[in-house]
Amino acid sequence: MGEWAFLGSLLDAVQLQSPLVGRLWLVIMLIFRILVLATVGGAVFEDEQEEFVCNTLQPGCRQTCYDRAFPVSHYRFWLFHILLLSAPPVLFVIYSMHQASKEAGGAQPATPCTRGRPEAPCAPCSLRARRARRCYLLSVALRLLAELAFLGGQTLLYGFRVAPHYACAGPPCPHTVDCFVSRPTEKTVFVVFYFAVGLLSALLSVAELGHLLWKGRQRAKLLPPPPPPPPPALPSQRADPDPFGPPAYAHRAPAGDSEGEGGSGHSKASLATVRQDLAI
Repeated sequence: MGEWAFLGSLLDAVQLQSPLVGRLWLVIMLIFRILVLATVGGAVFEDEQEEFVCNTLQPGCRQTCYDRAFPVSHYRFWLFHILLLSAPPVLFVIYSMHQASKEAGGAQPATPCTRGRPEAPCAPCSLRARRARRCYLLSVALRLLAELAFLGGQTLLYGFRVAPHYACAGPPCPHTVDCFVSRPTEKTVFVVFYFAVGLLSALLSVAELGHLLWKGRQRAKLLPPPPPPPPPALPSQRADPDPFGPPAYAHRAPAGDSEGEGGSGHSKASLATVRQDLAI
C-alpha cells in the first residue's frame, strides 16, 4: 500500500488548481479505483490463472487457452489504466513545483502585484496564471483521452461479462478443450462496476473541461482591453514665424546701430527745441 499512498499524495496536490468537478474526479479516483483495486481487486483476480482449469493434461494447453481467453489480466490492465490516468495530473504537479521553486530561488525577478485594482493587473502574475491554466487544461484533455481509450479497450477485450466456460481449440491442444473460470459472477460484477466508475470519471472529465473553457471565456470578457501603443516620437518643431515680422533672410541690425539711431533722433529733437526757443 506504500506505492498507492505515494500516488495518492501526488494526486492530492492537484486539487489546489482544480475546480469542484476536478476534486470530485479525484475523490472517485482515490476511493473507487485505487482503494477498491488495492483491497478487493487483488483478492478477486490473484488466483485467476491457477484456478483456470481445463479438461486435459496436454502440456502447455491450459496456458495457451488462458492466454487466448484473457490476453491481458484484468488486474494488470486496470493497474496500467490507473498509472496512465495519473500521469497528466502528476506532470502538472511537477510543472507547478518547478515554477514555484524558480520563483522561490530568485530565477525570476519578483514583481510586486497591484492588489485591489482589477483594472491594473500584474503582468508577470497574470502570465504565470495563464500558463498554469493552459497546462491544467491540457492535463484534463489528456486524461479524458486516456479514459476513453481504456474504456474502449476494456469493452473490446473483456466485454461486460466473464463467461464461466471457455471452449479452446488449436495447438498444442489435441482437440477442443473445455476450460472453466473461477468465480465468474464475482468477476462479472467487478468488471461492470469498474466500467461504470470509468464512465462516470469520463463524464466528470468532460464537465471539467467544459467548465474550464467557459470560465476562460468569461475571464477574457472581464479583462480590460490592452492600452493603445503610444504615438511615435516626432522631431521638435519650431514655433511658427511671425507673419508680420521681417523675412528670415533679413539681417538684424547691430546693437550699436540701433543705439546710434536712437542717439541721433534724440539730438535732432534737442536741436528743434533750441530753435523753437530761439524763435520765441
